[in-house]
Amino acid sequence: MAEMSLEERQELTRGILGMLDEWGIEPKHQLILLGLDNAPAREVRQLRDNRPLPDDPDVMARVEHLISIADALRTTYPFSKRMGKLWMNKPNRKFRQRTPAATMVEDGIVGLISVRSYLDCSYSWDISGSKA
Repeated sequence: MAEMSLEERQELTRGILGMLDEWGIEPKHQLILLGLDNAPAREVRQLRDNRPLPDDPDVMARVEHLISIADALRTTYPFSKRMGKLWMNKPNRKFRQRTPAATMVEDGIVGLISVRSYLDCSYSWDISGSKA
């Protein structure tokens, strides 16, 4: 991601946490998804109170995957914001009958990439090495 100001990072943080809330992801799992597994539980509250996400490459990579997943859900379900939450919390054969949310939490970055690849065929094509 491009260099961002403090205000932009705070806005990004609020947006990501809001999106995870919309998907029904509980706070401790939000920290896991963001790569902040070792952070104390109060970290989510501090992030909501204008502390920006750390400017760490792993955290920013996870944020990029989460944003792309949200974009793919908006494209897949353009008329219903609720469908994203429903899809995220419904068991899926592709993820061994786990929900996409559980797949991302349990499998870490690999889970994020799996869910993103499932929703975004162009991303899946790019990472497959199939480009000419």
